[in-house]
Amino acid sequence: MALGGVLSQLGNIYDVDTLDTRFTTPPGLSYKAVIDARSDKRSDDALIPNTNTNPNKLEGNKRPQSPPRWRTPEFYLYYLLLSFIITSMFWVAGGVSQPSDVRYYKFERYLSPGWIPGRKIDISDAQYFTFRKNLPYMGLLLVFHPLLRRVWEAVYSPAAATSSPSRGHAPSRPGTPTPEAADARLCRRTSFDYAFAIAYLVALHGFSAAKILLILLVNFKIATGGLPRKYIPAATWAFNICTLFANEVCHGYKFRSIALFFSGGGAAGDLLSDPSSLVRLGDWLDGHGGLMPRWQILFNITVLRLVSFNLDYYWSLNSRAASPMEVRTHTHTPASPPPFLLANTPKKKQLDPANLSERDRVSIPAAPGDFCFRNYIGYVIYAPLYLTGPIITFNDYISQQRYRPASIETPRTVRYGVRFLLVLLCMEVVLHYVWVGAISKAGADWSSYTPAQTSMLSFFNLHIIWLKLLLPWRFFRLWALVDGIDPPENMLRCVSDNYSTLSFWRAWHRSYYRWLLRYIYIPLGGAGFRSWRDSARSVVTYLMVFTFVAMWHDIKLNLLIWGWLIVFFFLPEIAATYLFPRRQWEARPTAYRMLCCAGAVANVLMMISANLVGFAVGIDGLQSILRGILYEYSGLLFLVTACGALFVGIQVMFEIRESELRRGIVMKC
Repeated sequence: MALGGVLSQLGNIYDVDTLDTRFTTPPGLSYKAVIDARSDKRSDDALIPNTNTNPNKLEGNKRPQSPPRWRTPEFYLYYLLLSFIITSMFWVAGGVSQPSDVRYYKFERYLSPGWIPGRKIDISDAQYFTFRKNLPYMGLLLVFHPLLRRVWEAVYSPAAATSSPSRGHAPSRPGTPTPEAADARLCRRTSFDYAFAIAYLVALHGFSAAKILLILLVNFKIATGGLPRKYIPAATWAFNICTLFANEVCHGYKFRSIALFFSGGGAAGDLLSDPSSLVRLGDWLDGHGGLMPRWQILFNITVLRLVSFNLDYYWSLNSRAASPMEVRTHTHTPASPPPFLLANTPKKKQLDPANLSERDRVSIPAAPGDFCFRNYIGYVIYAPLYLTGPIITFNDYISQQRYRPASIETPRTVRYGVRFLLVLLCMEVVLHYVWVGAISKAGADWSSYTPAQTSMLSFFNLHIIWLKLLLPWRFFRLWALVDGIDPPENMLRCVSDNYSTLSFWRAWHRSYYRWLLRYIYIPLGGAGFRSWRDSARSVVTYLMVFTFVAMWHDIKLNLLIWGWLIVFFFLPEIAATYLFPRRQWEARPTAYRMLCCAGAVANVLMMISANLVGFAVGIDGLQSILRGILYEYSGLLFLVTACGALFVGIQVMFEIRESELRRGIVMKC
């Protein structure tokens, strides 16, 4: 019984509902309805996630499901093969991460003492090293910030009220806040966020906080300062893209450089020998740059929120005459307004503002008075999400500040925290036994490694990159959940659990993907492949989106090539979807599954190549790896073996998704 309880709790920790309720709730349904359905034992069709929900009731799931294959002879064979494959992968990568390796002396200096007896740890990656070093302090902040908010609300809080229908809204459920109480909650929370944001900004960036606030003020004035309405989107994009470039080129606008510019000084040497007071002041200000003097490194995340505020404001201007809870879908015709004006407009319906679905929270515009400078600063510099995200839109932020989301439940938040700790433990163990970061930093001669060793080190390198991004995103989302805000989960699946290039980008940095959809992809017209003209326009749209993605990450050639490679690798999958439609293979489902799996193997190889170029070894490193694999007999033999291993793994991935569909979970990735 005790063991069964432990296994049940472990299963709950890794349940999709623990990760993000958005995937166990249809997009247009409030999570409050899910909570009500749990206790509604009399309803025959109550919606209970992850149990016996009929998947065909859920939006986006139209096809019948196949019977489970987990206990078939085919899958028993896969289990046997996977046990050998996974063991071999760790054995190959771990074999070159030993003090006995002949190349150990080259990378030993990049290793640090570990906490596992007899092993050193590879924390040579600067990003993970910084996160690991500051984790105890961030943990204290996770506790301190929500407690400080409670103190603030205890002092600032007016008396709460119970619900009564007013202001033309749909009647609220008993016990939910009235519109007046909701407005008071919004005022309390955003006032705290505003005050904490200023203090947080100064602590992080010192005097450079003034530069950030100046950028924020200019962006705010672009939207609300009287600029003609039709110019707001163009001005917003121009200003924010120029800001990204200027931040990079000017290295964060050093006060010394500003002083040199205004003092009209000569060469740097002359100023150093006889510096002016203005230059000395600039040096002093630069020396007090807070905990993170290089504020521009992570400012690209802030730019997304700046664009979100301005465009949410712009779209809200179209619905000022209507009730905020009664909105209508428009059909785009040549005579109708442009896509920028119509993006994300829901169907006409009367809604309960206290129980909105996540889709409605994003698409329904905030009230005109909510687009004020206090709320703007509180949103853009919201402490839990300021540094790395996840990204939420301004509309969603205001809605969650006005009404606490029903999806935030203490047991789920605790399970999510435990899941974060397990991911942290996984990262630490991997870094103790696979030293790929140190090997790469030492300038590895890849020709001295076998094709299997090179490939496995590259494969584990991608997993370490995934883990080092996953950890801060999960930590800061956990902080937001504790504070009463439910942002989207950024990483939905392990990097190894992806076979589709298109689906991969729905699961990797999902909040950014959703931001791209709302603010770039849909306004540009989306994609369609019904004709050659539509196909050409769609490719151009993808190129524009991924060019922005590459520049947003960093202004580097390898990232630009990475973005274009991703678009190029989209095309075979899109073409295969049209050439081999599922409906033509309904009588041969097994043959279709095998055909899809063969194509998915090629997809995985292309995705690995693109990500190695963009985030790991670059073009030269990839060329060296390919030479070692393609120009030697042993390399070709390894490639064939690796493709067989991927084939087995992808069959398991297929069945994982089929299993989710049987439980009513439609993740679309």
